[in-house]
Amino acid sequence: MGSFSIWHWLIVLVIVMLVFGTKKIGNIGSDLGKAVKGFKDGVKGEEEKAAQSDKTTIDVAAKEKDKSGN
Repeated sequence: MGSFSIWHWLIVLVIVMLVFGTKKIGNIGSDLGKAVKGFKDGVKGEEEKAAQSDKTTIDVAAKEKDKSGN
């Protein structure tokens, strides 16, 4: 009674198909895939920017100027 059989899942699937339609379900899957790909590209881009900023940093030592003008 606690678990669903394959017939229960098939009935749920048919009801979902009737409510949303096959085209809308396909669009949801496509949009979800694009969102995941965009997220991965964004994370990868941030990692690359962090690596590049480490390479372009210039360390400069500051010296204090004498009050006598030297």
